[in-house]
Amino acid sequence: MAFRFSSFVSALLLTSLAGLAPASAQDRSIVVASTTSTQDSGLFGYLLPLFKAKANIDVKVIAQGTGQALDTARRGDADVVFVHAKSQEEKFVADGFGVKRFDVMYNDFVLIGPKSDPAGVKGKDIETALKAIQTKAAPFVSRGDKSGTHSAELALWKVAGVDIAATKGPWYREIGQGMGPALNTAGAMNGYVLADRGTWISFKNRGELEIAVEGDKRLFNQYGVMLVNPEKFPSVKKEFGQAFVDWLISTEGQAAIAAYKIDGQQLFFPNAEKKGS
Repeated sequence: MAFRFSSFVSALLLTSLAGLAPASAQDRSIVVASTTSTQDSGLFGYLLPLFKAKANIDVKVIAQGTGQALDTARRGDADVVFVHAKSQEEKFVADGFGVKRFDVMYNDFVLIGPKSDPAGVKGKDIETALKAIQTKAAPFVSRGDKSGTHSAELALWKVAGVDIAATKGPWYREIGQGMGPALNTAGAMNGYVLADRGTWISFKNRGELEIAVEGDKRLFNQYGVMLVNPEKFPSVKKEFGQAFVDWLISTEGQAAIAAYKIDGQQLFFPNAEKKGS
């Protein structure tokens, strides 16, 4: 009888352990809150399989505007944040929500517009271009979603001396959506829109749109990555999340970012500083 009971307990224990094994495997995953450009450009589609092969960790991406991605992390609903609004990222860390911020890569913003260029802005001066768009009330599409691109756009209006909140009219359309929809809207309106170069290169529905302004140093676009603070949110998968951060800024991760190209064009340029901020 004792033998039967022992066998029963052993069988029960083995069944329990077997039930736990798949759950443990599923736990090798992290949630990354990131900007839409890293998703829409195809970068994550290229990088994540490489990271999975290296670390055996799955990455689930929540692609949002930078502001929304940071809010997601502030609620503890992500393990890592990978976005592009440096001042907001530094505040995120200073407020205790992130452990440390690291530069990862950069590209630049470009002003996209119709080939007919109704505002006459084509060139390399974003300040002059925005002033002309506002003066001529040429159609302009704003993401209006508190993303990194939206924040950059608002900062550039200030550089141009334009109080967009006071002067916007029917010509200025805020859509509250991501980069792809903003580009589609600009095409439909025959209007202008600020875009990150990575998404523009990967965007196929260009129609009559082309780059109107590029090359201005004020269009620089830096990306950063942070582990969400596990002391504030115990649910954060610290080891797996840190492994992803470390891989992105490693020699291998940086080389992978540089290798991602579309039609021979490099979309992002690695510039990690290992010390972080």
